[in-house]
Amino acid sequence: MRVFLIFLVLCAGLMAKDEFFGGEFFGGEKKGKKEVAPVSNELYKKECASCHFGYQPGLLPKASWEHIMSTLDKHYGVDASLENSDVKALNEYILPNSAEYAQEYKRSAKIAKSLRPGELYTSITQIPYIKKKHEDVNSWLEKNPKGIIAKKEIKTMANCSACHKKADNGVFSKKTVEIPTYGAWRD
Repeated sequence: MRVFLIFLVLCAGLMAKDEFFGGEFFGGEKKGKKEVAPVSNELYKKECASCHFGYQPGLLPKASWEHIMSTLDKHYGVDASLENSDVKALNEYILPNSAEYAQEYKRSAKIAKSLRPGELYTSITQIPYIKKKHEDVNSWLEKNPKGIIAKKEIKTMANCSACHKKADNGVFSKKTVEIPTYGAWRD
């Protein structure tokens, strides 16, 4: 009985600190630490996130962002050119917050660790960590060629927020995935 009471007291203490239920013990996060730092720059939100999902700087390495920002005139088939002053201001936000500089964030650290030296990744879908995390989805798609990506709500694997319902907040955990017209992703 005494051991059981000690166990209950310890569990209550862990729950109070959010380290047991909903915390890291069960795959959650500690308070204050997102998986990826959410976008916090108003110019970025206005110029980038108004046209597509606002990819957090911590999702790509610095070299990828430098490439993207230097080729805005042919930004994935669209001319997204900006004033030089806006490009400079955006680079001042994006580059120091790219994956290799955002190591306090769980997914950014894993993204940076997965990168092959000297390789330029021009899309989030090329990042080794991102590709590995989506292997199950890609395998499922091969078996279901008219599957989720063909759905008008998703369109492409680069449309993170279509399935990752807390992506805007920097949360990409599996338990926040809801695939349109399919439901919760559970492998």
